[in-house]
Formats: sequence, C-alpha cells, structure tokens
Amino acid sequence: MPTVHPLFDPETYTLTYVVYDDATRDAVVIDPVLDYEPATAKISMKSVDTLLAFVAEKRLTVHHVLETHAHADHLSSSQVLKERLGAKIAIGARISEVQSTFKPVFGNEALATDGSQFDVLLRDGETLRAGSLGVRILSTPGHTPACLSFLVGDALFTGDALFIEDYGTGRCDFPRGSAEDLYHSVHDVLYALPDATRVFVGHDYQPNGRALRFETTIAAEKKANIQLRADTPKAAFVDLRQTRDAKLAAPRLLLPSVQVNIDAGRLPAPNVNGKTYLVLPVGVPEGAKAVLAPR
Repeated sequence: MPTVHPLFDPETYTLTYVVYDDATRDAVVIDPVLDYEPATAKISMKSVDTLLAFVAEKRLTVHHVLETHAHADHLSSSQVLKERLGAKIAIGARISEVQSTFKPVFGNEALATDGSQFDVLLRDGETLRAGSLGVRILSTPGHTPACLSFLVGDALFTGDALFIEDYGTGRCDFPRGSAEDLYHSVHDVLYALPDATRVFVGHDYQPNGRALRFETTIAAEKKANIQLRADTPKAAFVDLRQTRDAKLAAPRLLLPSVQVNIDAGRLPAPNVNGKTYLVLPVGVPEGAKAVLAPR
C-alpha cells in the first residue's frame, strides 16, 4: 500500500500528490502546481518549494511527474521538477488531440501536436514502473479527451473525472469534452474497481464552506455521489452535467494554463526584447471589430 502525501493549493483548489513507497523511497508526483498571479503575470515557487522540501525531508527518488490531463485552472510545475529532480514527465497519449485543438487558438505555429514535448505518453491498460511502484493507467476521458486516472496499489487518483461525493464530477464543456464519455469513464471504469479502493481527487472546492476533503472510496462514491451514483442512468447524468456546465464561468486561469500545459509546462519562447509573453486571444463581437481594429 503506497503512502500518499497531499499538497493543497487554495488559490486553485488543486490537490497535488506525492505517492511513495516507504521501504524503497521510490516516488511519483501527480499534478504539481506552479503559482501564477494573473493580475501581474508573475510566477512564484511557493508550491514548488513546499513540494521539494517534503521530497528532501523524506529522501525520495521521484521517477515521474504524472499529469492526469492538460489542466485549465493552474499552470504545471512539471518542468521545474524535471530540472530539480530528474523526473520524467508523463501524460496521456491523447494529449495530441488537445494540442491540435488549441494550437490555432493561440496562433502558436511552432507547437508540435504529437505529444513529443512530454517524456512519456501513457496508454490505457499499461503499467508504468517507477522503481518499486507500479502505476496502472486508466483512460477516463470526458473532462478532456486525454484524461487519465492512475491506480497505485489501492490508491486511485482521478484528476478532474471524479470529485468528493458532495461535489460530483468534472465539467465537460471544454473543447472535445463529453458528458457521455465521462459517464462511461466513471460508471464503467472507475466504479468497476473494488469498493475499498481509496480515491484521491484532483480538486476540492469545499462546497458550503466545509473543511478540505481529498480522500474517499469507490464504495462511498457509488452510493452517494450527488451527480453520478452507481444507479444513476446515463441520460440523467448527461442532462444534469450539460445543464450545469452551461452556467459555469470559465476558469480564472484558463488561457495562461492551457497554453503552458499543452507544451509540457513550458513558457513561450522569449520575445526579441528578452521578455516572455503569454498570448490572450481576445473575443470581439462582430459588430465591434471594425471599430476596435487598429488604424
């Protein structure tokens, strides 16, 4: 049974996990955060420093940084961890679909769309070896087409597919997202795991102001998930999810996060003036384009 150490980022409600073998000190890191302040476009290393301090304290060997998907709500610190720890960055092989979707959005002609920015492309059903740890790869699309869940021993890491029972599941309104796919991912894949499987979620939004929760079980989810129980019909879930998604605002860090994360956590190349810039495509109503166009 692996040891799981959670790190919570209250700015983005994100859970990062350090998963390790107490005996061998072999480890993986799942969904690490790079702190970013959008008002000033400043990056800080607070979350990275906390993670690295824990790794050093426990004398862990981190073999891989595992991304459940290309996140739309926080920047990934995977490149920093690769440089500091020598870890390889791994993500689902279907990241190429996400890259192809967003490449024209950001006008990044140099962006490769074959996933080659990542060290390891993961596929459904395979097992990734990280020293003494074995990470079973489960394809769980719906939130994005490239979403994965990771099973390490009895510990399941669900990313944005499945949250704590009182919050439900991930949204499905991003490009190529699918409520139908998410239903099958949760109902047919995750709920097929043993009831005692420990579930560690990718976010906790602390509904109604409750205290942080990041761990539950498959049995609890099947019985009490407010959006998708074991007995929830597919049509009912799809209707609920699509209705809710239509009312949700875009994530606060959507545009900075996606353009960095689809490039394996790399920032854009510096401009000729030596500074680095993120691209923010502006949505302009048709009737205002002529008025607002440069002269």
